[in-house]
Amino acid sequence: MTRKISQVIDLINEKIGIFTAYLILPMIIITFLVAFMRYVLDVGNIATQEIIIYLHALVFSVGAAFTLKNDMHVRIDIFYSNYKKDFKKIINILGASIFLIPTCILIFITSWDYVVSSILLLESSKEAGGLPILYILKSYILFLCITLFFQAISEIFKNLNREKF
Repeated sequence: MTRKISQVIDLINEKIGIFTAYLILPMIIITFLVAFMRYVLDVGNIATQEIIIYLHALVFSVGAAFTLKNDMHVRIDIFYSNYKKDFKKIINILGASIFLIPTCILIFITSWDYVVSSILLLESSKEAGGLPILYILKSYILFLCITLFFQAISEIFKNLNREKF
């Protein structure tokens, strides 16, 4: 049962991560266009600049679970790399259980009102000419917590079963 749950979570986060990777190219192109417009054409556009911020936030917040799934997250490898496989699994289980899951829950709970009030107000950018969808940017916080929480559960299951999928 835990294996099936872990496989479903991994599949979802893998698909989300691949989708997110495709957002990097538009982000690069738009960044180039903003720089070109500003320095060559002497034209600025706040909304276009905010699109870059939204894409950047989406890539990092949604890509976090994908990064964890593929074991590409940051850790202190100077110690971790020298440990035996069984000890690494214990560290992974404890790290996800003691640090990651509580952090995801804490961020979710403390940001819930902040995000929901932004959605209910249909909050928009405070900049003149900015995007009228600031609430979407803020909702990335909850999405980050949810995807990372479930990926932490998957990682615990995989480490408890002593296998990688």
